[in-house]
Amino acid sequence: MSASIHSILQSTFGYDQFRPGQQAIIESVLDGNDTLALLPTGGGKSVCYQVPALAMPGICIVITPLIALMKDQVRQLHRRNVSALAIHSGMSFFEVKKAMDNAASGHFKFLYVSPERLQTNLFKEYLPAMDINLIAVDEAHCVSQWGYDFRPSYLQIAQLREELPTVPILALTASATPTVQQDIMEKLQFSMARKHFQQSFARPNVSFSAFALPQKINKLLQVLQSVPGTALVYCRNRKRTREIAELLQLQGIASSYYHAGLSSEERNSRQDAWIQNKVRVMVCTNAFGMGIDKPDVRAVIHMDVPDSLEAYYQEAGRVGRDGKRAYAVLLYSQEELDRLQQLPEQKFLPIAQIQNIYQQIGNYLQLPVGQGEQQYFGFDLTRFCETFQLDATQVMHALQTLQTAGYVSFAEQVFIPSRVQITAGRAYLEQLENDKPALEPLIKLLLRTYEGILDFPVSIREKQLASYLRISVEAVQQQLKQLAGYQALEYEPLRDTPQLYFLYNRVPAAQVVIDAALYAQRKALYKSQIAAMLEYARAEQQCRSSIIRRYFGDSDIADCGICDNCLAAKQQPASNEALQTAKASIVALLQKPVTSLQLRRSCLHISSQVFEAALQQLLEEELIVQTADGSFVQR
Repeated sequence: MSASIHSILQSTFGYDQFRPGQQAIIESVLDGNDTLALLPTGGGKSVCYQVPALAMPGICIVITPLIALMKDQVRQLHRRNVSALAIHSGMSFFEVKKAMDNAASGHFKFLYVSPERLQTNLFKEYLPAMDINLIAVDEAHCVSQWGYDFRPSYLQIAQLREELPTVPILALTASATPTVQQDIMEKLQFSMARKHFQQSFARPNVSFSAFALPQKINKLLQVLQSVPGTALVYCRNRKRTREIAELLQLQGIASSYYHAGLSSEERNSRQDAWIQNKVRVMVCTNAFGMGIDKPDVRAVIHMDVPDSLEAYYQEAGRVGRDGKRAYAVLLYSQEELDRLQQLPEQKFLPIAQIQNIYQQIGNYLQLPVGQGEQQYFGFDLTRFCETFQLDATQVMHALQTLQTAGYVSFAEQVFIPSRVQITAGRAYLEQLENDKPALEPLIKLLLRTYEGILDFPVSIREKQLASYLRISVEAVQQQLKQLAGYQALEYEPLRDTPQLYFLYNRVPAAQVVIDAALYAQRKALYKSQIAAMLEYARAEQQCRSSIIRRYFGDSDIADCGICDNCLAAKQQPASNEALQTAKASIVALLQKPVTSLQLRRSCLHISSQVFEAALQQLLEEELIVQTADGSFVQR
């Protein structure tokens, strides 16, 4: 089997050898084990499911929340002559049905779906017809309520285990604490024959640094002037992305900005310009970056502090994937850290207040109780808040809680293409063509172009229709509205604005159930996540890479030597006070022989430079000795 997977790696993907850890993960999957794999961002997660899936008969289901990743992976597999499909929210019923037909045909190797898709009747109908060889769960931390990006829809994945008890599950993530790792395996109902692989969270080529500054712009310019190559600049809000991008342009730095409030066309064009190096710097919110693989990013600069190390590591992890020296820079102010500490009280609103906001959402959408299940509704957050005189931040926090509880899902980036279904019979259409000759070309074009348009709503592109008819897009939209008015068809224009998705029918506000005990636990966890982020930002002596690695449960931690704190420690000798404190700590640990590794692990609070100097002095003063096996002990 080893020869087979190496052959697939070389012939299909063009690589001569696996990256560290990949082969062991692949062999575990091929042995039929449920497998959890933690690989750093850019560490080659896709190969871990693509190679074993190609080595076995059948089709692999890949579950991911990222439409951009779905499309990109399918595109890349097609370029490698591998048959793959994706089903996402922008597809009509007819398109989804056609994709499921193809998946069941046995001629395709990969089917990418969102977790929400698993619960649809159509998917359940086709599931028994598919010869599934592997279930790959990307962004697996989303299944854990203790993770930083919990998505209730991920909990539905476990139901596949009931339908496919012998099919192995491969769960993949780049960022999960030990608690989250255990929760992933429990929630996905891993069998006892499970394997757990974790690569180091170290990024040996990335220099981490953090700077407390009242004015951040000058430092941003300094970093960009000192570090050539492409860069990402993360900001907390949309307005700031535009302002900083414009400021950089005035300084002669080719830059653009990106956030969820831009149209789909704008987002795609700006993303492509950055990937193709037409734009050097992308100033963005956290809406940018997921599913994008650009290996030559030289710097990621955070202008605002994320609320968890998980989020920070995920975003900073987009730097230096090519293995060359790169920089992750965090800029902050003391006022910002103070505000961060206040977030738990602001984010975890009283349950009664959340129920009230849910009620107002239903009123705003004019959605009756008992309706709305699996439907999208355009949701203008600003207008909603103005209508009910609500604070936008509180509404967003309430929406996050409602999403965690499984009631609604708010998506700032949703592209739902225009859809048309012809509902009139042939005789009526012919009469309409005679009475309204100006509409005849469009009617005939719709019938000729879109298979199934008489039976299902199909996705259309007004721009493409306009090109065929040699009229404007606005004219096509007007004619479609006319035909809808004549009851010849049903027309749903493109939706490219924030959408609120109801997972279930609307219920009375009093029936919105939020587990109070679990809610309190999540609040406590959030406080601890913020505390870890504050520790990282404020650290003046500890290696920043080591702080991150300890947080994620790494073992064998050593100072990186290239972060700002490590570099500063190299430039100045250890103070006598620091040396004496370190010597006392070391001697206290050596009541019995201790290996050098055990000793270092017990002294992680001491910088590498001070530890080495203190250890050397103790040996020279003959207060401790090193035994033949390398252990240390008091003399």
